[in-house]
Amino acid sequence: MSNNLDFNDLKFYQKIGFMSGLEVHQQLKTDKKLFCHCPIEYLHNDPDARILRHMRPTLSEMGTYDGTALMEFKTKKNVIYNLFTKVNCTYEMDDTPPFLINFEALDIAVEICLLFNCAVVDEIHVARKQYLDGSIPTGFQRTLIIGLAGWIPYRDRKIRIRQISLEEDSCREISDIGHTINFKGDRLGIPLVEIVTEPDMKTPVEVMEVADLIGSILRKSGRVRTGLGATRQDVNVGVPEGTRIEIKGVSRLKYIPALTHFEALRQTKLIELKKELESRGINKDTLKTSVRDLTDFLKNSKTQNPLFKDALKEKLEIKAIMLKDLGGLFNKKLQPNFTFGDEVAGRIRVIACLDKMPNLIHTDMSQ
Repeated sequence: MSNNLDFNDLKFYQKIGFMSGLEVHQQLKTDKKLFCHCPIEYLHNDPDARILRHMRPTLSEMGTYDGTALMEFKTKKNVIYNLFTKVNCTYEMDDTPPFLINFEALDIAVEICLLFNCAVVDEIHVARKQYLDGSIPTGFQRTLIIGLAGWIPYRDRKIRIRQISLEEDSCREISDIGHTINFKGDRLGIPLVEIVTEPDMKTPVEVMEVADLIGSILRKSGRVRTGLGATRQDVNVGVPEGTRIEIKGVSRLKYIPALTHFEALRQTKLIELKKELESRGINKDTLKTSVRDLTDFLKNSKTQNPLFKDALKEKLEIKAIMLKDLGGLFNKKLQPNFTFGDEVAGRIRVIACLDKMPNLIHTDMSQ
């Protein structure tokens, strides 16, 4: 399966149940931002101010914490915003209420809805969409649904458009090292439309072609920005029994076929691994684990293992975890040159904010 690189093989993708949809984000050609009077300009000089903030979860109306918000909080990230007096204001730092909406942006959004055969809503309401990666200082994005139930022609059929929303753009990420992430505020608040399709694409090539078609329609309107970063695609991929995974911010169309193919392949292999666990009688309730801290032991043993030496030098903790009856599974390939062990290591990297890889060794490596 991993050797199949024909991204237009309809029979293969039907067999694995490939499903994919798009969320295309397109900046609009306006002079001002969406909810303030700041001008739009990308700056390359040093910032006039820096603000440090930390993400903190709050209880929902149901008395529970959002799982993603809780995980982000546990990473203990320092979120730094690099700001400019020319293009940023107190509204964007959540210290001032929003101003009147940019009606030029609203007019463009309605025009785009008509180009995509959407039904324009009777009433427009400003809603909040959670942003937990720190790229918006408020922790949420103001968004307005403008059009619903549209379509565009593609080959011999229609691609359904679920909705088109008017939104404010997020900050640009400068760096993400350890427990510190830096953002640049010049892009923050630029009006954009988000075009969400239904999962009507049947192959990775179709996903790329539909993204290209949507971009072409938007550019021909003459009402959108062009250039690097003005258009960004989020690609949703799923298979039966799998989970819808969103591949964020794909900047080039040519990357889409490989990204969607290998993500569908990864999910298919994870489902196979789940069934293997079930055949061994293992689930989250029966899995037996034990954890032992080896930091002091390895420090006293004067280990020569470079992975351990680097970890000790950086004053990191080294843990040994026993996972009973999982032998052989960490070497299972999910993608070419990517195993289940690599999958686990990637999640450790994100949660523990570790920059260096590898961060995990396991007994299957000796097999």
